[in-house]
Amino acid sequence: MSVKVDTILQSLTLEEKISLLAGKDFWETVPVKEKGVPSIKTSDGPNGARGETFTGGTRAACFPAAVCSAASWSPEFAHKIGNALAEETRTKSARVLLAPTMCNHRHPLGGRNFESFSEDPLLAGKMAANVVKGVQGQGIAATIKHFTANEQETDRLTVDEIVSERALREIYMKPFEITVKEANPWGVMTAYNKVNGTHADSHQFLLKQVLRGEWGWKGLVMSDWGGTNSTADALNAGLDLEMPGPTKFRTIEAVVEAVKKGEVTEQTITERAKNVLQLIEKVGGFANPEIPPEKSIVNPAHCKLIRDVAGQGITLLKNDNNILPLREDDVKGKTIGLFGLAKEALIHGGGSASLNAHYRITPEEGLKAAYGDSVTFKYAKGAHTYRLLPPLSDHCTDLQGNDGWTMQQFYPVNLNKPVKTTHKIKGSIFSPLLDNEAKDRAVKLSATFVPSETGSHYFGCSGLGPTSITVNGGLIFEQRNNSPDPMGFLLGGNPEKEFTVSFKAGESYKIEIFSKPPAGSSSWGILEGLPAFRMGFMNATEHDLDLLTEARDLANEADIAIVFTGHTPAWETEGQDQQTFNLPRDGSQDKLVSTVASINKKTIVVNSTGVAIAMPWLSNVSALIQAWFPGQEAGNAIADIISGAVNPSGRLPISWPKRIEDAPAYGNFPGEVKDGQRIVRYEEGVFVGYRHYDRVSKDTLYFPFGFGLSYTTFSLFSGHVAQPSASSFKATIAAKNTGKIAGSTVVQLYVGRKHQAQEHPIKTLAAFKKVFVQPGDQKSVELCFELKDFAYFDEGEKKWKVDRGEYDFSFGQSVAHVESVVTLGVEGTRDLWGKL
Repeated sequence: MSVKVDTILQSLTLEEKISLLAGKDFWETVPVKEKGVPSIKTSDGPNGARGETFTGGTRAACFPAAVCSAASWSPEFAHKIGNALAEETRTKSARVLLAPTMCNHRHPLGGRNFESFSEDPLLAGKMAANVVKGVQGQGIAATIKHFTANEQETDRLTVDEIVSERALREIYMKPFEITVKEANPWGVMTAYNKVNGTHADSHQFLLKQVLRGEWGWKGLVMSDWGGTNSTADALNAGLDLEMPGPTKFRTIEAVVEAVKKGEVTEQTITERAKNVLQLIEKVGGFANPEIPPEKSIVNPAHCKLIRDVAGQGITLLKNDNNILPLREDDVKGKTIGLFGLAKEALIHGGGSASLNAHYRITPEEGLKAAYGDSVTFKYAKGAHTYRLLPPLSDHCTDLQGNDGWTMQQFYPVNLNKPVKTTHKIKGSIFSPLLDNEAKDRAVKLSATFVPSETGSHYFGCSGLGPTSITVNGGLIFEQRNNSPDPMGFLLGGNPEKEFTVSFKAGESYKIEIFSKPPAGSSSWGILEGLPAFRMGFMNATEHDLDLLTEARDLANEADIAIVFTGHTPAWETEGQDQQTFNLPRDGSQDKLVSTVASINKKTIVVNSTGVAIAMPWLSNVSALIQAWFPGQEAGNAIADIISGAVNPSGRLPISWPKRIEDAPAYGNFPGEVKDGQRIVRYEEGVFVGYRHYDRVSKDTLYFPFGFGLSYTTFSLFSGHVAQPSASSFKATIAAKNTGKIAGSTVVQLYVGRKHQAQEHPIKTLAAFKKVFVQPGDQKSVELCFELKDFAYFDEGEKKWKVDRGEYDFSFGQSVAHVESVVTLGVEGTRDLWGKL
């Protein structure tokens, strides 16, 4: 503890110390100005520093999502991303970045998988550690999240994850352990969920025994937003900072009372306050307490980095007859049909990872920039891909005759007298997440709507609390209960049943939407008591439009067809898990691909999701590119791959099953509800991802972990493994470019027992390195790793162990493409417990 922190700490009263232990507002900490303690500001998120506004705020750089970054298998790029994220954070006047997200991909339907790196803890840990090093090297605090077992969004505030200590240690805590020990993050954010019956924010085992005890970490633990669930228990476990503010559990009165009752000691309060002060010092808050206005600065170096990382992460999964790349000379004068989401830039998922990007390059824009006038591009959408009907904005006037809607807030005890009225609101959607003044109030939105056409019009409606909608006084929609999925409502929208209402063109209709605050919502965190509703609208002409016929005609005309598929942020988002393994909506994208591929034999699919999806059309298409969510340069990065300007080198950081039923967590995701409590049992144990697929039929996978194609070919040979010390290893392998152009491959080293044991994975990733090789050349690749990188946790002895015996060290370009195996006798850990 520095002299400054010690001096300030001694000057603070108990009440002042308590005040530091929760946020001032949604993003900032509480100051104690008379004692020289400033506020510091935090900002989301993992793929860009969004700033203080969730939607439409200050523009920011959008970096590739973590899963795209992980597909590059390049910790060096992760470090550069960290540096850039720190610089972006500074433009938003924040000193704490709420990133990286680093929970494992347990199941393909995980709503937040895209925001995390991988199914493998080593790859996730190495990527996250380098992001943290990059961020903190610039004086900005990184906050690794969410600690731990936060692998689903369904009932995320209350779900109880039942997981063995071995699985916790080897799979779910391992990325955090790697990052803590290699990068020393200044902040750790707890998860919303329970782990084995106890909320993560008050979990003595996670926070006290492991994080601060065994790992020896010293830093600040903060809650996820609204993820504090107790007063004394969370303080005693080690939760330093409740976010956001104003506090729910840490009022001066509540904590002082807990101290008086002996539920928490004053020494514990002092320890928690010390950690807050130390974070303020680390990020320079004492030296420069100013929080200036946010800025939007387009940094060309960041733009280039985003394009480079995206190009390294985009993964070529199929390329029959080398249809790709489409070099300019080969396609000059031809017509290329663009289908599906070609006009949309799928640059990020929904929730905390979303932001108002500086710009968004669509695939169509990127391809046109790459080929200029040498190619004719034509477009047909071919499929409806929206999740919810868009808000009704056009042809609406508020109560004063302005364009837009009038919103009125009421105290529920007096619904006749509004306490606040706002006019000129655009769009019939109201999300009061940041408007705490609306808490426990009812809300009414009113407008006069004059339709432009006669006939049926489609509506889709839902509310966070009880909600009703009338047209000219007649009830057209009523929801009597609270939302069944409040976080889902907030971040992506609950599924809505569409219905029709008839209108006549030119006539005036008064539409009123009335929503009450949700009752009994005390477990909803930041959404407690907040009213919210949405009303989607679409005329029948647009809703019922036949898009497939136009696509079929273009597929006949085009020399080459490129179909862009994927998830918009509404479909893949924080707050809710995927509804289905198939692409949305209602099979329309699958039908589009199948239709185009049945007509045009040169069909290429470019898919933008953060997860594996079903691909019933895979055998009928010529090529498949997995673009992930590649950031604001999406279209340019995709065009770089298609045109051959960049030789693809992305490798899957996940396994890609053919059926959801073949996923190892199938049947245990998202769990079952009993007596009001959702429980998820991690019955698969340590057999997550490839650790599971290694043991079953290879026919269960479209593509294995670590897989990816290039426009050249590589071979690995002459593997060698030495053990220079009792706990360390050095491996070498020759990597040769056997093709005709320069490119990169990822050398992957897996370790497993020579004589397999049912309770242990066949192979475990222990080391990897990406290597660039010129055509015809070869390079010697050196991989250094340790016993701890393939150790298992013995629950009986409560120790990390490597048993004595023979082990296979397998060198490959994927977990299923092993080209060199070295068998070595290993003495194991024995007397090396302390060194693991």
